[in-house]
Amino acid sequence: MGESSYGRLRIQMNKAFDIGVESLSRGARAENGGPVSNPSGHTVHSNKFDASGKVNAASGVVSADVAAATRSFGDTANGGTFFLETFGCQMNDHDSEKVAGLLLARGYRQVETPEAARMILYNTCSIREKAAQKVFSRLGEYRERGVDKIIGVLGCVAQQEGQDIFKRAPWVSLVCGSASYRKLPEMLAELEAGNKRVTGLNNDTDETFETEITRRDNPWRAYLTIIEGCDKACAYCVVPHTRGPERSRGSDSILREVRQLAELGYSEVQLLGQTVNSYVDPTARGMKFSDLLLEVAQVAGIRRVRFTTSHPRDFGVDIVEAIDREPKLCDHIHLPVQSGSTKVLQAMARTYTREEYLEKIALIRGTARPISITTDIIVGFPGETDEDFAETLSMLDEAQYDGVFGFKYSPRPNTPSLALNDPIPEELKGQRLAMIQEKQRVIQTARNLAMLGQELDVFVSNKSRREKQWSGHTTSNRVISFSSQEKELLGSYVRVKVTDSGTGSLTGIHLLEVRGSRLEIRV
Repeated sequence: MGESSYGRLRIQMNKAFDIGVESLSRGARAENGGPVSNPSGHTVHSNKFDASGKVNAASGVVSADVAAATRSFGDTANGGTFFLETFGCQMNDHDSEKVAGLLLARGYRQVETPEAARMILYNTCSIREKAAQKVFSRLGEYRERGVDKIIGVLGCVAQQEGQDIFKRAPWVSLVCGSASYRKLPEMLAELEAGNKRVTGLNNDTDETFETEITRRDNPWRAYLTIIEGCDKACAYCVVPHTRGPERSRGSDSILREVRQLAELGYSEVQLLGQTVNSYVDPTARGMKFSDLLLEVAQVAGIRRVRFTTSHPRDFGVDIVEAIDREPKLCDHIHLPVQSGSTKVLQAMARTYTREEYLEKIALIRGTARPISITTDIIVGFPGETDEDFAETLSMLDEAQYDGVFGFKYSPRPNTPSLALNDPIPEELKGQRLAMIQEKQRVIQTARNLAMLGQELDVFVSNKSRREKQWSGHTTSNRVISFSSQEKELLGSYVRVKVTDSGTGSLTGIHLLEVRGSRLEIRV
């Protein structure tokens, strides 16, 4: 899962999530606290934390073992405090929400800065080398000043580097891969007992990570992971090594959590997975992914359902038909192509040809309801010739994407592509990436220009510093900024008329219904 494809919003208490797959703007700041949801069925609702940062007892949280959380930290000035920073994709964002909920349930208190924390956790991404380097840069900051802190590395870098992290940064106490998150309570107990080297690195599992409490940072939109891991074994990708095999969550558990979220006031949910459309319901119901989408859309109170990321191999007509007939399913599909050359796709082990991918695009473009399509592209894969790259450029013309996330190939540990010869020079990779970006800029500008005059439903997620200016996402996940005289619109759905467009976003005006007629609100 590409780190840029899914946004980079860190789970700190002063940040809000913006869950758009192709968000070209960042979310508004959240208040100090957020809803706490509980997929297991216990009664939990907390829109605020108390003054100390702990979950309010009145919220219905079943129990918080404060004594356990403070056994080893009680003698320090900061007590059981933690700081959690997240790198990478939306699945990491959501994993961090669940980790934070688990810590809060144990009586820990989340703080805004690492300086204020006794425990510092980094939830990491290793999809590209730069992301992994950031983590070790953060860890290096505690070489001298980390003596009184508990420092942990979570996620993909933890799984990839394993116990070598202790060698590179001996002041680290916890190394836990994402497939071992379900064992975090036991690992925390070891840390609380004074153990200085705690690991969770087994990714051979058929279990998914579900928690009693999830600390959510957005009061209207929620992530739900429905499938973890990946079995696709693409030649360039670390995910099978870092997140383990594919394992799907039961449909009953998913739907129960969606109903709970709706009861808490959430109106938009996003189903997550490295290959979300590869979902296989392990319960007796045996629901297909398209069936699950339609079931989620039927939950009272849910107005929008998104999903990411889809693998072309498992993307079928049933998914397209579901989106076409159910308006609550958002008209946006992120379908990574990676290359327009069948030869390169075969070297990448992507399991489809250029022609087969274009058949999927034709299915989507053939619907009565227009559906936005975005994609990921890797340039400079070993052996990519000028002719191969030309096929990728022509893919942009044929597919007419509404957004493209382009990346230079980055060799990653434990991936088959390391054995390939004929590496592409970095300078040439950069040139090819620039050509992709320029061609897509032209295509995207034209596609946005065609939307002038259209009236769109917009979920308002951000208030500009400029007076009477707001922004949000359409159902097709386009960002639109608009003017309105209304004083409070955050979290609401409004009708907006498009009056201007650019490459990355739209501009519009708020439309109000007045006694059955439509009124344009100009400022």
